Amino acid sequence: MQTKTKLPSWLTLEEVQEFLGVRAQTIYAYVSRGLIASHPDPQNTRRSLYSAENIQSLRQKKQQGRKRETLAVNTLFGTEPSIPTAISTFAKGHLYYRGKDVIAFAETATLEETARLLWGAEIATGFAVPNRDYPRTAPERSHAFIALATATATGHSTHARTARVLHAEAAALVGHLAATFGAENHPEMRIHQRLARGWGMTEDGADILRRAMVLLADHELTSSAFAARIAASNGASLPACLLSGLATFTGPLHGDATPRVKALFDEVERSSADEVVNRYLSSAIPIPGFGHHLYPDGDPRAVALLAKFVPPEEITKFIEKVITLTGLLPNIDVVLAALVTRYRLPGDAAFALFSVARSVGLLAHAMEQINTGKVIRPRGRYVGPTLEIP
Repeated sequence: MQTKTKLPSWLTLEEVQEFLGVRAQTIYAYVSRGLIASHPDPQNTRRSLYSAENIQSLRQKKQQGRKRETLAVNTLFGTEPSIPTAISTFAKGHLYYRGKDVIAFAETATLEETARLLWGAEIATGFAVPNRDYPRTAPERSHAFIALATATATGHSTHARTARVLHAEAAALVGHLAATFGAENHPEMRIHQRLARGWGMTEDGADILRRAMVLLADHELTSSAFAARIAASNGASLPACLLSGLATFTGPLHGDATPRVKALFDEVERSSADEVVNRYLSSAIPIPGFGHHLYPDGDPRAVALLAKFVPPEEITKFIEKVITLTGLLPNIDVVLAALVTRYRLPGDAAFALFSVARSVGLLAHAMEQINTGKVIRPRGRYVGPTLEIP
């Protein structure tokens, strides 16, 4: 019988490397993905300590060597639930929307065209921005969540409603969301142009927004898509499905990772790329925004978007230095933060851009789940005290 290796509660970077047999960059990636907890070493604040419990768990999974598909069928913890979907998928390091390579599709497509594709719909009027008074302030997520909560309170169940009606309501919801983030009401313009006008961007900047939103519209069965599907499976209204998905999306391990990268870039602009990189690496602190477990050879969305604009010089130097010293490539969060910095976009612009785009995918998942007619209700695997059965 094999016994577990006895470990102290917290390990140094060197001890983790020896125990797992991986490079420091891999450990940083595990921490950034929330797989390993870390905190500063009280004996030496320039370095970090790592949770032995998390590390032991990772080693056990590695030794078991079970296939992802088997895990997905049997558990929701530590892996993704397996749900049939025709919306998007990954293959050989690329993302596909209904069979179309998203990088090629984003060359010319708009978010409206992306919605038609992902929803399987004809949207005659696009994402109409309602004629309502919205706060004319910098983009701020509180406005969006208040508006969606209000719509949820008065929304109708998705049961016994035709696809055409649901598509029209979904399109109006995307327009409504964009308006709360500052999109101007110009019915003849596409949503990326309306956002660009509201944020004071040029025509070239508007095209960057167009490309970014197409690339961000969906990413297979993310946790936010799963949350939207759970709501939809129970007959919740489309505003409720979207609110469920976006609430999950606000987690820093999901859609709200960009603010951490933006804060890092602010540090770089206040000091220098060399100073910030050296401080992070000497303290064994993972640098947010680099590496992606689904794209070991680099996030193709980040590559495609970064090719269309030039970040500020010190930010470019920072990205190149991190790549050289860690071997990790920038993901889409780095490029979004660089875009916000380059165009001096206001307030919560990165979250606004990401959430308006991803609302298309969340609504696609909600409507696909509605068509299955099945309620998502996983069973709990009880691990509590022994039952006191009479």
